[in-house]
Amino acid sequence: MTNQGYGAYSHMLDRTARRVKQYAQKRFNNENFGITLDQWLILKGLNKHNDLNQKELAELTGKDHPTLTRIVDLLCKKGLAERRLHPSDRRSFIVHLTEIGKQRVIEWTPKMAEIRKIAWQNLNQEDYDSLKRILNTIYNNLDFSKQL
Repeated sequence: MTNQGYGAYSHMLDRTARRVKQYAQKRFNNENFGITLDQWLILKGLNKHNDLNQKELAELTGKDHPTLTRIVDLLCKKGLAERRLHPSDRRSFIVHLTEIGKQRVIEWTPKMAEIRKIAWQNLNQEDYDSLKRILNTIYNNLDFSKQL
């Protein structure tokens, strides 16, 4: 394949990811979730693995530290999460999902599944399997630890 072909596929990946995020955010806004898609990803991560430090949460969600700090600040301001002192390291803190945050995750999870389902309609299991294999291959090709 030519470099031009690789560029076209990279553009398609970027364009599709952007469309998925835009669609989800529009639905979040229309349904008055009061959060962004990035904030949802953090809430969902905390719901699955509560009481993480920011480094662990950043790794889990794929966010850089400044972005994560800003998102956690906003979630705390909204009462969906809170910072607590780390039980064994008084110099750091953990991020904790509040009861309101847990309730919102329960409330919004079915709606989020509906949003995602729209993006995946008209695809069959073979399509899913192929896409998963291809995306995992691309992801693994770009593993920094293998490059150094």
